[in-house]
Amino acid sequence: MAVPALQQPSYLLANLKADWTNKPLLQRCHELCKIIDDYPAKDLHAIFPWLVESVFGSLDGILTGLNLRFLQARAAEYNIAMDFLDPSGPMMKLVYKLQAEEYKYEFPVSYLPGPIKLSIQAGVLPDCPLFHNKIQFPMSGLLFLNPFEYYMFNFASSLLAPKNYPPGQHVSCSDSAYFVLVDTYLKYFLPTEGNVPPSPFSDTRGTVASPAPRSPSVPYVGKGGYSTGLLKRHITHQPSVNADPAAQEIWRSETLLQVFVEMWLHHYSLEMYQKLQSPQVKLALLQYRLSMSSMLCQPPAPPGSGTLHTYQEPFTPTEEHVLVVRLLVKHLHAFSSSLKPETISSSPSAHSHSSPLEELKRVVVQRFVQQKLYVFLQHCFGHWPLDASFRAILETWLSYIQPWRYTGEKNTQADGQNRTVPDKWASFVQENLLMYTKLFQVFLNRAMRTDLVNAKNALMIFRVAKVFVQPNLSDMIQKGEQLFLEPEHAILQRQNRVFLTPSHGGSFLSSRQPMGTDSVFKVKSHVYSLEGQDCQYHLMFGPDLRKTVLKLIQIIAQARQTAKRISDHSTEMAANNSFLSWFGVGSLDHNNTFSGGEMDDLGEGVKKTHEFLDKALDYLCQIFRLNAGQLSQLIVNVASVDNEGASKLPDCIPSENGLVLTDLGRLQIINGLRRFEIEYQGDPELQPIRSYENAFLVRLLFQISTFMNARLGDHMEALCSRQDLLGRLGRHYLSSTSVVEQRRKSPVTRQMRERPQRVRLSLRVLASYRTLLVLLLLYMLFALLSFGVLSSTGLVLIVSFLYELLLNFFNEKLKTQ
Repeated sequence: MAVPALQQPSYLLANLKADWTNKPLLQRCHELCKIIDDYPAKDLHAIFPWLVESVFGSLDGILTGLNLRFLQARAAEYNIAMDFLDPSGPMMKLVYKLQAEEYKYEFPVSYLPGPIKLSIQAGVLPDCPLFHNKIQFPMSGLLFLNPFEYYMFNFASSLLAPKNYPPGQHVSCSDSAYFVLVDTYLKYFLPTEGNVPPSPFSDTRGTVASPAPRSPSVPYVGKGGYSTGLLKRHITHQPSVNADPAAQEIWRSETLLQVFVEMWLHHYSLEMYQKLQSPQVKLALLQYRLSMSSMLCQPPAPPGSGTLHTYQEPFTPTEEHVLVVRLLVKHLHAFSSSLKPETISSSPSAHSHSSPLEELKRVVVQRFVQQKLYVFLQHCFGHWPLDASFRAILETWLSYIQPWRYTGEKNTQADGQNRTVPDKWASFVQENLLMYTKLFQVFLNRAMRTDLVNAKNALMIFRVAKVFVQPNLSDMIQKGEQLFLEPEHAILQRQNRVFLTPSHGGSFLSSRQPMGTDSVFKVKSHVYSLEGQDCQYHLMFGPDLRKTVLKLIQIIAQARQTAKRISDHSTEMAANNSFLSWFGVGSLDHNNTFSGGEMDDLGEGVKKTHEFLDKALDYLCQIFRLNAGQLSQLIVNVASVDNEGASKLPDCIPSENGLVLTDLGRLQIINGLRRFEIEYQGDPELQPIRSYENAFLVRLLFQISTFMNARLGDHMEALCSRQDLLGRLGRHYLSSTSVVEQRRKSPVTRQMRERPQRVRLSLRVLASYRTLLVLLLLYMLFALLSFGVLSSTGLVLIVSFLYELLLNFFNEKLKTQ
């Protein structure tokens, strides 16, 4: 990272750079601790940007620094790094020491999330107070940050940098030093008990200067809630020298939270950014929508009007990124729930006398996280692969919509579905209605395109159903939908008291609005501000979604039937692959690729699948109030259809190149309802060498049979064309009609169907280990009976000929009957 302007690298910096790669981490940290204690801020100012880059790595990911995302607790350097970067450790002491001198450091705008970067490059000042007075116009492409902001920006950005893990190494994200540091910083700067510990340099120089007046030439798009509420006092206008000491320290908590939210969740288009943030747009939109008397009778919105359709930034979070976001969500719920009861129940006038930290707890989730997390999750729901890695996204969503899990209250009820949601959380559900209803609908659409026979996917269905089946939660969601659908004329009569612009003392999500319109206003403003002007809200318990749920229940029932067939088939395969199958007692499936251990895992997975899907069916019936008769009828219908179509191919349409899957056929394959009998369709002599065959013998016998077919091909054709006993025996040994019949079970191209089948001799069966073992046992038996090698060979040939003759005779009898 570049040293600030007009600051040349010092002799101290040159020595540190020279020693950084040669000395062990412990010695480096000891020397840095001594330097931080002994040197003045003027000298430390020169080494700070280099030290931050050496710890967190470069923003482009080329330099890994200490590689905190890979550093695990079992590593020798783990404790050294954690002690050095602790909130009370040497690194933070350096930050506070520089903070007292009001130094500024450069952070490139190009490494900010897309919406913020585009907004700044377009000359629009981001609405978040975090960016106020950080940008110089005309645009220089740099943010000018104080030491604490610079440290936190680099720390948060290191999560988004490309990974540089050593090859062949797999680590647990939740055990990495980075993950633990995020948790440590959250607990320190957003404590659930007590206040934030004061910094060692809490004098007048430790505060951040108030923002300078904005240039009139710079357009401004801001959010009224930020500029008029709590953040106006603590960030937009920092506390003065004579202010409460707690107010002087709260800016660190807000700065850390805003940096994390802006860097990790702020990923959507500039158009969406301006649409969601502008208070004028919000107010005009809300007043317009509330004045419409036929809101639900309007035609469907055109494509591109919803949140998902306005995505433009090509951003895909990693699973590690999502896990850190979930950690942030869980801690913010715990932080918000630690609000003192007397503060919650106090009058509005008492709010102004509560501590800044308590005021932050009251608004932290709704004001900082709700909007950006909704857009973030909606993007992930729509773009994440249909595999088990979606579990990280799912658990982040479920953590947000269950804040009552993080209150710290003991709950003796072990079973989650019997845990009643306290009534005090009804307002949270209403103010986050889309988090429950819209994302639930999107999840249903994902679930119907997922392989539910897989135990991990079945577990996700079970987890969602278990959350929504909690008593009181469905009633709270329905109450929120009723508030959203309340007739507009009742609200318009009270509109003058509610719709106050920020310049007239109004505040979005304010707790001082009249109680008669407070809940309705919050629900409607939440939905319209997130989904846009042409939002068409679909009721979670409406008839359309009920049909979708019934369809999902059918798919779940079909997945159960498929899991049962797989379980039965795996049992048969386990029996057939016993030692006796080497002697021909069991069946040998050439297309089977499962080993014994894999079949055991498969059986265990199928057992879990049954358990998860059974409970999910039960929970869905409780959530949507389906009676046992409806469920039984659905399952009976699925079973009958499944039995009728068990032997059929997936739904296909014929074409010039063979069968082509339809959308229904793809759905049938995804859910395991039907499948193609996948078999090798090429030349049987050229198929890959199997694990039960000897590779040398396969190649040798192929050369011999090819030579004999070339020399005796015409004679073999003449023999097989005869209609007597010799002709039948020739066709049995030399032709491949059985292979042709098997190929009709799966779709083949026209060229393969029209390919002529030549009569030929195949000796590949002699390369099978089973055949070789049987021959060895026969030779040993004949040797015990005092037969020689030649006589034993003759007896083997005679026995084989008689066996095939009898087999051919009985087959002919069966065909004639």
